[in-house]
Order: sequence, then C-alpha cells, then structure tokens
Amino acid sequence: MSDKTEGYFYLALAMILVGSTVIASKVIAAGLPPFTATALRFAIALPGFLLLMKLTGTRLPAIGRGDRLLLVLQAVAGSVGYTTLLISGLRMTSAADAGVIIGTLPVVSALVSIVVLKERPGVALLLAIGLATAGVVAVAVPGEGADGGRGTWLGNALVMGAVVCESLFILLNKRLRQPLQPLALSTVMTAIGLVASIVPALFEAPWRHGLPSGALVAVLYYALVPTVAGFVLWYAGSARTSGTEASLFTALAPISAVAMAFLLLGEPVGASQLIGIGCVVVAVLSLVLVGRRSPAGPRKSACRKTTACRKHACGLAERS
Repeated sequence: MSDKTEGYFYLALAMILVGSTVIASKVIAAGLPPFTATALRFAIALPGFLLLMKLTGTRLPAIGRGDRLLLVLQAVAGSVGYTTLLISGLRMTSAADAGVIIGTLPVVSALVSIVVLKERPGVALLLAIGLATAGVVAVAVPGEGADGGRGTWLGNALVMGAVVCESLFILLNKRLRQPLQPLALSTVMTAIGLVASIVPALFEAPWRHGLPSGALVAVLYYALVPTVAGFVLWYAGSARTSGTEASLFTALAPISAVAMAFLLLGEPVGASQLIGIGCVVVAVLSLVLVGRRSPAGPRKSACRKTTACRKHACGLAERS
C-alpha cells in the first residue's frame, strides 16, 4: 500500500467515524439530558487528548487575552453548543435526516463567512449554497413525525442550529492572532467545553432519572473513538495527502451517517433523504473544487485544512 493510499484509508475511516457520531448522539438522546452527555463526553475525551499531547511533545503557547476570549467563545459555540443542540434535535428527528443536515457544514461555513466577513461569493459558491439548501429542504419538510411533522421540523431546526454553531467555531478560529496547533486546539476546546457544560449538567440532575447503560456506552464511544481516535486518523491521513484531497473525504460523513441510520437503527431511508444527501454531497464536492481552483489559498496555519474543509476537517476532528 502506497503512502497516499494509506492516507486515503485513514481519511475515509475518520469521516466514517464522524458520521457515526450522529448514530451515537441518537442513542444518547434517548437516555441522557444534553448537557450531562456533553460534560461526560468531554470528561472522558480530555485525558486522551492530554496523553496525546504528552506523547507528541505538544505544548500550549502563551495565549493573549484577546485570543483567550475567542477560545472560550469557540468552545461554547463549537463544542458545547454543537453537541447539546445535536443531541436535543435527535430527540425529535431521525438520524438519517440529521446526517444530511450535518453534511452541509462546509457550505454553511462559507455562507457564514459571506454574511459576517462580507466575503464576495462567486457563482459556483452560490450554486453550492443553493444545492445544500435544497438538500436540507428535502429532509426538513414536515413528514411523519409523532405529532404530525411538527416535532420532526423542530428537531431538524435544532440540528441546523448545531451546524451554525460549528460554523461560528470555524469563523472564530480565523480570528485568532496566534493559531494553535490542531492537537493543542482540540485539547483546549475539550477542557473549556467540560467547564462550560458542568454547571448546566448539574441543573439537569441526571441522578434523579438514572443513567441508562446504552446511553453511557454511546457517550464512551463518542468520546474515545470519533473524538480522540478520529482526530488521530484525520491528521495521519492529511499528513499523507494534499489539503484538497483531504477535503474531498468530508463528503463521506453524511453518507456514512445515513447508511448507519438505516443499517444500525433500522430507520427508513426514503426519496427525501436520498435526494437530500445527493444535493449535499454535490454541494460539498463543488465547494472543494472551487477552493482548489482559487488563486488565493487560505491563510497558512498549523492546520492543513482548506476553506472547504470541516473543523475536525479541523471542525470535524475537534468536536466530532
């Protein structure tokens, strides 16, 4: 196996694990309150990231006051906000629908940059945004929810809120004066996320309702496999491939989420999900190709992601 082929394998596996977070969140949503699950996830993942930092000799640089505030906002939005909204949304919608919506992250991130940073979009980018919107509409239209569709619509809206939170994470990361190395950033996000979610978790008083074993196993899996192991796989793969090649693999996340919803949860996958995932995948791939042809590449940082790439592509690795 060549070095590049090995990199492709790592990237594909990382994105499949990202898709599996939707399935894990669905199981968690059935047994644990959102902030409790979020705090447990970070408490389990943090020692793993600290161990990785020790093994790799990664150190935290001196962080200025302005950057510290940005890091807190990133953690609240991209770590706590993303996880709690995703779990809350999955109480009312299917994992298949959520998988399609989560797949729009690269496109939503580009849209947020247009709105907040006043970036001028090209025709191809507008087309990608239109396709992603069509994909979300395909699964967000009220269907056969328990209350005639209203619950499904609200659940989809909460999942889209999670995507917006993740997009804010990526936007805030661009504003850091001193970008952190990916491993250091993931560790800091996990630590701040743990602190930020503990107090709301106490108000949920989970001990009064019990801690279902299935939900706890799902949290353990989410924390150690997609979060920590997924991080290692993503950066092992991106070290062997170009940034554009790595970005292409982000399209696997929604595909894997929908496939696992069908295979593992037995959820029906109908025409709306297939149309939605088709629109989203085409939108993501077109966005990546637009970034590849752009003469002005993204700002250099410790991370090798492109503008079309998620958070742990850093977006995915750091919160997934």
